[in-house]
Amino acid sequence: MSGGGSTTRSIRGTRATYRPGSEVPAQAGCVNLDRALDDYLVHVRAERGYSEHTVAAYRSDLVDLIDFAGMRGVTEVERLDLAVLRDWLWAATERGLARTSIARRAASARGFTAWLHRRGMLVADPGARLKAPRAQRTLPRVVGERALTEAFTTLAARAAGGDPVAIRDAAVAELLYASALRVSELVGLDLGDVDRRRRTVRVTGKGGKERVVPYGAPAARAFDRYLETARPALLHAARAAPTDAVFVGVRGGRLGVRSIRREIAAMLSAIPGTGPSGPHALRHSAATHLLDGGADLRAVQEFLGHASLGTTQIYTHVSAERLKQSYRTAHPRA
Repeated sequence: MSGGGSTTRSIRGTRATYRPGSEVPAQAGCVNLDRALDDYLVHVRAERGYSEHTVAAYRSDLVDLIDFAGMRGVTEVERLDLAVLRDWLWAATERGLARTSIARRAASARGFTAWLHRRGMLVADPGARLKAPRAQRTLPRVVGERALTEAFTTLAARAAGGDPVAIRDAAVAELLYASALRVSELVGLDLGDVDRRRRTVRVTGKGGKERVVPYGAPAARAFDRYLETARPALLHAARAAPTDAVFVGVRGGRLGVRSIRREIAAMLSAIPGTGPSGPHALRHSAATHLLDGGADLRAVQEFLGHASLGTTQIYTHVSAERLKQSYRTAHPRA
């Protein structure tokens, strides 16, 4: 770091001097695509509040685009045009990438070129005319209420033996379903986010948005037991330093996403049904069960932390499909 407060960064090996809070100046002339990508990623992280996971996805897509453009002699922003973008998507299609991946790449490119245009580095926005195949939207897996009750009963029976890990795993599964949490929201919980008296947790969702969500009596019993017995036992056994993390692993650190995915996948593997078997299946199931029970769509939107009501509406389609299936199975004249 220099005395003027600048830092030298490199995303892909191209070094560029960056002063915190600054970006590539408008009307910068021939700006290198690597340098522009550096500053775009700073923009989406700092100003748009995107998560590190989302920023990494943007970086991966756009690095691939810049590499592709470079092989065609396009290394400067002003030479990035619609033809290059279309050829890039076509090449990805030829490699057999899924429609969802192609659609995501197109969205990444459109966001990048729109920003370049707003910054004055592109006279026109080529990404505005970029079309991609519509991603096939599959209905999420929903696990039936009875099947989930049986799965939770199995977890509770394992926890009854007093094993701290089993007690923790039961609490994790109960809270994921009770509050319809994303797995990233659950692992990010700190002790100060929990209000056991009101049975609520404060979570930070996508875009850094906070919301407070409730959980019910079965989750409260599993959660309280974990906090009072299993969590202290795990920390003591690991001889770990004090931590604010609610859910901890056997080494005393914050429980990781992979561990939870494995746990929930094992829990759901015994339940018949197709589709993903990770933590999101519990979130999908909770949302659908709420709507099946008569919950208001906008209330469910707030509960899930969706920015758009359209995202929540997918669960109305799930409920409709479940109704159709029940009708075909049970109605004598179906």
